[in-house]
Amino acid sequence: MVWGETTDFWITANTQKTPVDNELQWLVPLGFFCILPLLQPAIMFDKIFGRGKKKQSAFAEPAVSFGRYSDNNKPEAKINRWTEAESMFKEKKYHESLDAFIDYLRDDAVQNVVYERNGAEGRFQLYQGSRIVRGSFNCEQLKAEVMLARMPQPSVPVMRRLLEMNFNLFYSRFALDKDRLCMRFDSETETASPSKLYYGLKELSTKADKQDDLLVQDFSILESTDNEHVIEVPLQEKEIKYTYLQQWIGETLKMIAALDADKFSGGIAYMLLSLVYRIDYLIAPEGKLLNDLEKIAGIYFKKDERALTEKSRDMADEFRKIQTIPKEEVFKYLIHSKYTFSIVAPQPYKTIADSIHGANQNLVWYRDNNHPYIACRIAEYGISYCQYSYSLPKAITELFHLFMRVNYPDYFTALGFKTQLYNPATGRFDSGEIIDAIKEIQNRWKDKYPLLEFKTQNLRFDSLVNFNLTYTNEMEFLNTDPK
Repeated sequence: MVWGETTDFWITANTQKTPVDNELQWLVPLGFFCILPLLQPAIMFDKIFGRGKKKQSAFAEPAVSFGRYSDNNKPEAKINRWTEAESMFKEKKYHESLDAFIDYLRDDAVQNVVYERNGAEGRFQLYQGSRIVRGSFNCEQLKAEVMLARMPQPSVPVMRRLLEMNFNLFYSRFALDKDRLCMRFDSETETASPSKLYYGLKELSTKADKQDDLLVQDFSILESTDNEHVIEVPLQEKEIKYTYLQQWIGETLKMIAALDADKFSGGIAYMLLSLVYRIDYLIAPEGKLLNDLEKIAGIYFKKDERALTEKSRDMADEFRKIQTIPKEEVFKYLIHSKYTFSIVAPQPYKTIADSIHGANQNLVWYRDNNHPYIACRIAEYGISYCQYSYSLPKAITELFHLFMRVNYPDYFTALGFKTQLYNPATGRFDSGEIIDAIKEIQNRWKDKYPLLEFKTQNLRFDSLVNFNLTYTNEMEFLNTDPK
């Protein structure tokens, strides 16, 4: 390979059949280098809970980013565009099919797609976190590229890193274009079905967004680039998020240190995992900090023979490392971005219900034996695990968001949320606002989920642990069957 030339690497292979189009087999770019999957995303809540004119201003929410982006909530019109794209592709109307496909990807609320076509030629851009996918097409071919970083000089360690991640790419590949380190995907127009484009562009987008920050962080020779579109989080919001990041970690580690590691091994694991998911959702970090959280969760779920106490010890050690990260470095991982693809997949609601049920079964002992803090974290785990691991219906995410607002009122108040739903000092709930918010969520989604019935009469407001138990119990039995 001559440095300075554009170099792509391909091998011929049969990819796994996709769930959408299970009859296609392609020439699949496995690549000279590959990257690991992305678990990364953000959900924007400018105003989740509506109110009547009298209360609306008091309950208005600031524009703060929470959690992971989900593309599991497309309206019926967008879903119809996917069907149209498939139909037109079968009719060999390739460019009309592409029009419909791109429109399917476009999230009108965040404007994550730019698209223009002039006859048989055109261009598009897709936003995915800190990366932009730039594509072009004509009668013969569709091409897409993401720029990861600049590499002014060749680097063997960089090449080795990427080579070691060789077996994770199915559709895309790495390329060197002079000093530009890129990822690329392309397809002949006649084989660019909607399903192939979806999975190919998703792999390109999500894995590029995952690796750009990690590569620049780990290799000083690489230079960050092409991130001018990323929106900086206000300094005050960064300060608040950093403060609560440190507070939650310190509080959890202090609680764990006071417990018998063997007797409370299950409760300790629940607290550490719920802390991972809380930081992921409420603080919504990107880059290396997000990768650190994923590493902590991975310690617990790794299939090995180690005792739970050992895993919890290692998870706590990793949190202590996060505590030592300088504030200025943490600030770099707090950004606002647009997304096109979710990095987790939807699941049947029974999977969510089972997670909630299992956690709630386990919290009862801690509640009855005077460990309300641990019991609350277990209730939080049951639903926050789902929010972290799956692409949830937005109605469920909104109910989860309300749950977090009740449990962490000081954090939301610090961010500028005016209505406090629970007062930890007095133990009093604003039950009227909570019930109104639940009804607003049901009303907002009744056309899509007509059987979604949250029985607010079953909620208990005598303690936080009983509220959490009854609230998540109701979430367990929700019916999200479509209209």
